[in-house]
Amino acid sequence: MQSSQPQFRPTVIRSSSLAIAAALVMIVPFVTAPGRVSAQEHATQGEQTKQHKVLMIAGARSHGYGAHEHYAGLKMLEESVLEASDNVTVEVVRGWPKDASKIDSADAIVVYSDGGKRHVAMDHRDEIREVLQRGGGLVALHYAVEMLPGESGEEWTDLLGGHFEVDYSVNPHWVAEFQSLPDHPVASNVKPFHAEDEWYFHMRFSDKGKVTPLLQAVAPEETMRRADGPHSGNPSVRKSVAAGELQTVAWAFEPETGGRAVGFTGGHYHWNWAQEPMRRLVTNAIRWAAGDKVEPNAEPLPSVTTEDLLENQDYPKPDSFDMDKIKSKFELSVAS
Repeated sequence: MQSSQPQFRPTVIRSSSLAIAAALVMIVPFVTAPGRVSAQEHATQGEQTKQHKVLMIAGARSHGYGAHEHYAGLKMLEESVLEASDNVTVEVVRGWPKDASKIDSADAIVVYSDGGKRHVAMDHRDEIREVLQRGGGLVALHYAVEMLPGESGEEWTDLLGGHFEVDYSVNPHWVAEFQSLPDHPVASNVKPFHAEDEWYFHMRFSDKGKVTPLLQAVAPEETMRRADGPHSGNPSVRKSVAAGELQTVAWAFEPETGGRAVGFTGGHYHWNWAQEPMRRLVTNAIRWAAGDKVEPNAEPLPSVTTEDLLENQDYPKPDSFDMDKIKSKFELSVAS
């Protein structure tokens, strides 16, 4: 291989020029040629322009029009991430990719799918562990925070920092009031908000690594109206709600073994992605998990339109669908 350094021929320097040459040798190392940057500046610029690769994995279609819209929701989040940062690339796929290089090259994996035995990452926990251990990130949205009780659930707790545990956690639909947010990059530029969704709570959190609650709210008594069941209620959660304890429905996690993870239990209703604070929080989560720097004092994300919400859904729009009712129910400000 040829050297990239320029080659010079020997030059004879007259003795009368020796003093001038010596002076130049002393001066040149301290002068930066026009159009060039120092090694330190080059390193800084390289860090600022590094492209963080995000792979978003959508699970199979699930609940019907407007709910658990995994692919459509991820496509909206893709647009928000690209709007928020020039340093991130995003690829959205349906199902776990057969091409292993997509996982190997990803700086963060985002999983939005059904949970339990239908979890898209059920048989790929080792691959996600490798992503985290090499400094990458994981984001799990809504039902994807739940695996099966036992080994998979325990491993998901270690990877994600929290887990929906059957017969311990619950999944009611309720309006959560998020009155304050922590000082954390994922919460940057997120204003207090409220939203009706299927906010899971009473999660099982890891006692290893660092768990930071991101969204917390007091669950109203109506969340306990259902009879006890695997997802609906149990004595432990009833005691917690009766005591008025704050329930964590989104969190950031820094595992002891490395990497970053975020769990977000909202996302049942596709329409809530029109809420700028909610979309901003998850956008930040994806960027943070991928290693991108989330800047403070950013401008709000662009508003979404009705067309944005209706695109890419897994089911055809019902004849009875009424967008005006959706806007009213979820208090959305959406352009037609």
